[in-house]
Amino acid sequence: MTGRLRMSSGLVLFAYVVTHLVNHSLGIVSLAAMEAMLGWVHPVWTSIPGTIAIYGAFLVHLAVAFFALWERRTLKLRPLEALQYLLGFSVPFLAATHVAGTRINDSLLGGDGSHYSKVLAGLWYAEPLNGVAQIALLLFAWVHVCIGLRLWLRLRRWYETALPYIYAVAILLPVFALLGFVAGERELGAALDQDPGLLASTLASRALPGVRPLLNDITWGIFATLLGMTAGVLIARTFRRHWQRRRGVSRITYPGRRWIDVPHGFTVLDASKMLGMPHTSICGGKGRCSTCRIRVLAEPDALPPPAADEQRVLHRIHAPPNVRLACQLRPHGAVNVLPLVSSPLIGRDHAHRPVSADGGERELVIMFADLHDFTRLAETRLPFDVVFILNRYFHEMGQAVETAGGRVDKFIGDAVMALFGLETASECACTQALNAARMMFARLDILNSALADDLDAPLRMGIGIHVGVAVVGEMGYGRTRSLTAVGDTVNVASRLQTLSKTYGCALVVSDKLIAGAGLELPGSPSHELVIEGRRAPLGIRTVAKACDLPALRV
Repeated sequence: MTGRLRMSSGLVLFAYVVTHLVNHSLGIVSLAAMEAMLGWVHPVWTSIPGTIAIYGAFLVHLAVAFFALWERRTLKLRPLEALQYLLGFSVPFLAATHVAGTRINDSLLGGDGSHYSKVLAGLWYAEPLNGVAQIALLLFAWVHVCIGLRLWLRLRRWYETALPYIYAVAILLPVFALLGFVAGERELGAALDQDPGLLASTLASRALPGVRPLLNDITWGIFATLLGMTAGVLIARTFRRHWQRRRGVSRITYPGRRWIDVPHGFTVLDASKMLGMPHTSICGGKGRCSTCRIRVLAEPDALPPPAADEQRVLHRIHAPPNVRLACQLRPHGAVNVLPLVSSPLIGRDHAHRPVSADGGERELVIMFADLHDFTRLAETRLPFDVVFILNRYFHEMGQAVETAGGRVDKFIGDAVMALFGLETASECACTQALNAARMMFARLDILNSALADDLDAPLRMGIGIHVGVAVVGEMGYGRTRSLTAVGDTVNVASRLQTLSKTYGCALVVSDKLIAGAGLELPGSPSHELVIEGRRAPLGIRTVAKACDLPALRV
């Protein structure tokens, strides 16, 4: 709930800041353009609904900020978080003078500070230090907004694609606003040079006589209130910590026999920060990304059950019962934890990876596809032609696998290995793999037609598919590190693909896969495959042509 309140109120404030910056930017055009837009947006934000929206959002956002400060079990912050807190708590102090001199002065005290000429005259000539403060307010508020939006949006898959455009807006909008602020002053200065008495009359019209001391008192009152609230939260945090330590502590032990005692109510992620233990948390501990997940060993009564939000994330990544989110788990007793996302290749994709990416067993569908007699073809072609044909082939096969819902694991020579079921149930993965095989042969026919003039004979392919338990995880070194699967299921799938040459068919699949897909292939011959180390033979089916496979609904 606090996250939703923070985001909804922040978006209202974001809209308010954007309209201000755009309005300032029009000073590059003329002071009249600034006044024209102000005449349109000012009635909106000063109307009763607009006033409720902007001040309600401000108060809610401020309350959520104080609540977040209270909720934090440690003030050890990452640099970006520290900057966001610092800027966020600076904005109300910097805005106090501006609010008192404009909205309070206009709405409650009968002043008139709603015109750019009067505001610019005051900030540039009457109170230049206040002008500097307002420029700082503009920059602080905008950077705070940008950090918040980044923390919110960076888990989205489209974020990286849109990043250049986001950076352009984030940089250019405040720059244009500052340029407009300066350009407006230069135009105002030219008018004041022509009429020496204009400055005095403009400044005098901003507030009624005798009101300025009252505005100063209001400003200092806002300062004192904000300081008192901040100090109150910090002092309350100190008392809470002493009280919690009296209630008891939980010992959290990490690999390497490092441990820390924390009061009940602290999360495992809080403990990691206090201990100085590296712990990935891309979403900042808000329970959205799953990158802080841990494997837990503890007595049952030491672990509270996961709340609804945590359970939703754990379900999405198919986490086993002993995996929890460190930012949500508040143990009641001693626990041993192992952070699961400890790869040096930390990034946004960790938020969308299955939990098995860090090592685990999972029932997967493994597919191998291989071109028949391609070695003979390669011997009669120039290297460029071989690379060209293979790249066209890999592109078509990869597109078919991904369209069906699978993941291309690797290309081995002229073979393709694909995984299905990393994020879906086994039955769904069986159906996806058969659909992928059907599409792969269809795309191969299209490729053969396109390359008919370059090939002596059409490309032929054999596919083997099997389903079973495999060890899956990120394996490799450096840039070659990738998600893959190993184990008996992988070996059997590879052998089934080899049998497609022996039986002279397009596809060889296990009976277990056919049963998992809920499919019947009455016209497909059955065979038994004796595998060394297995007690019982493996039942398999051969499919002569891919068109014999029906289109299956996932």
